[in-house]
Amino acid sequence: MSKSFFIWGGVALFVLSFAGFGGWMLSLPVATAASAPPVPREEAQALLASLRPVERTRPLVAVIGINDATETTDYLMPTGILRRADVADVALLATGPGPVQLYPALAVEPDATIAAFDAEHPEGADYVVVPAMSRDDDPAALAWIRSQAEKGATIIGICAGAKVVAAAGLLDGRRATTHWYYLDEMLKRSPTIRYVADRRMVAEEGVVTTTGITASMPMMLTLIEAIAGRERAEAVAHDLGVETWDARHASAAFRLTRPFVATVLANRMVFWNRETLGIRLEPGMDEVSLALAADAWSRTYRSGVATFAAVPGVVETANGVRVVPDHAGADWPRALDASTFPGRKPAEALDLTLAAIAARYGARTTDVVAMQLEYPRQAAGR
Repeated sequence: MSKSFFIWGGVALFVLSFAGFGGWMLSLPVATAASAPPVPREEAQALLASLRPVERTRPLVAVIGINDATETTDYLMPTGILRRADVADVALLATGPGPVQLYPALAVEPDATIAAFDAEHPEGADYVVVPAMSRDDDPAALAWIRSQAEKGATIIGICAGAKVVAAAGLLDGRRATTHWYYLDEMLKRSPTIRYVADRRMVAEEGVVTTTGITASMPMMLTLIEAIAGRERAEAVAHDLGVETWDARHASAAFRLTRPFVATVLANRMVFWNRETLGIRLEPGMDEVSLALAADAWSRTYRSGVATFAAVPGVVETANGVRVVPDHAGADWPRALDASTFPGRKPAEALDLTLAAIAARYGARTTDVVAMQLEYPRQAAGR
């Protein structure tokens, strides 16, 4: 066959592929619009009842992560919120020794491995928080989650952590939700799951699941209310900058759109202009604000995040999370500083971070970040 045959064959294949992609793009909606239906009082009360502690007066909460890739906000926000509430003992765990590398940013030293936790608490935890992980099939994580459920722990799958819970076999035949992007994948793998739309958190028979990343904030406030009552939850919510935290959600507002895909592609194409923004680690800083800022800036498709500290060694946050800096004894160019907005409440820090992203990269990039975080910016509460 002649060289021209292969050349024109390649051109034809490219044109067909491009046409197919263009057709898919045109099939996507230009925008999404939906309102969150109210949650009946009886349903809200049932959710709280399902979360009330059974064994200990002061519950024990374990947050599990795999060492090589656990979602940043899913791992740190539940820990930070529950510790600031001071209504439970919270252990930040890893499947193996060494730091936990979070994605898309940060690394932290856990409090213990799951083996050490089991040795100290053979009776198990009251609650186990399962963040999203890079792999849904980590054998150590799945076996440990199953063992904790067998000991009576309530399992809480945050965001795509629901896929991990499903892989452990704990969602078969149960009602559940997850991050909008991974819903089809979860249902394909576990077809007996009964998906519940328009709810930011869903509970059934000792297993709770939530929608995307930012849902861990209302989820933890709901858990605090179940453990310590409405007044304590309201105090913590005020400290976080949150007004409401019920299960309302507009699921149809979160899906792939034409502007989302176009913005991601456009931002990826300017790869030569990708920036690494620096977040300064300071002792006593707010770990929730840190997680939200690092997560958001790392999801622009224009920037990544690195942390830096004045001196070598871990930096301990306000509620005892030990963050491992990417760079120690170094400063960062002022033009590439990313603030965690110290002195502002965490929910305010998230809004300010999104505003900073819009100022730097445009409103469409902010929309892409908010969609990934499954953050209902126009809702009354977070």
